[in-house]
Amino acid sequence: MEIIEKLNSRLLDTTDQRCRLDVEIYKQRALVYAQMEGAVSVLSDMQEDKSYVYKSNAAIELGLSTVENPAEINSIWEDEIIKKIHPEDRLKKYIHELRFYELMDSMDKELRSEYCVLSKIRMKDKNDNYRLVKHRMFYIYSPDNGKLRFAFCLYHTGLNQTQLLISDFMIINMIKGEVIVKDKLDYQNILSKRELEVLKYIGEGYASKEIAGFLSISVNTVSRHRQNILEKLKVKNSVQAFKDSFY
Repeated sequence: MEIIEKLNSRLLDTTDQRCRLDVEIYKQRALVYAQMEGAVSVLSDMQEDKSYVYKSNAAIELGLSTVENPAEINSIWEDEIIKKIHPEDRLKKYIHELRFYELMDSMDKELRSEYCVLSKIRMKDKNDNYRLVKHRMFYIYSPDNGKLRFAFCLYHTGLNQTQLLISDFMIINMIKGEVIVKDKLDYQNILSKRELEVLKYIGEGYASKEIAGFLSISVNTVSRHRQNILEKLKVKNSVQAFKDSFY
């Protein structure tokens, strides 16, 4: 999947200079956040390409396994949680995280701690129904090499489940209480239902031939839909289509 490869190339720290931050300290903080906030917390270590997942009872509501708690994963991607996210929101989450990384990378180092990602995403619960989940993400940078060392994510069950299941993606300045970047692209008003289906499969990394099989249409029809998507969204490629939606 193109966006995952791009994120890995940005996020993972492959430099020779090691970061001296003690992962055990941050693991303890992740545990405390999960306990105090009734959340699922994920600490991803960009230097070691590992994640540590801490689960409160919120994990049970979301149908997540609690056999291993905490769970240690040999990847910065917590697949069990990610697979619960609605396919459209999953891709938008990836793109939004890439946008957040690029914003932080361009910013004065002393200001980075003021910002976080704040999102509402659709996730399947224990009954296999979608519900709104609040997602927050913070970055911790190395004082040694200046590279991103940890990403810390919190997943909470949304407080108001009576509202429409509409996702929302923002980057905020926590100090000033300001929204810096907000997802403004209304796919429903721009793309047809079929184009949305094609774009979803493109975002999940499928080739045109595979998409044609899923939708029972010809490869030429898929190619035409792809071209229409690019023209309607005025972008050069399908990943850019999502990337540009966050301004």
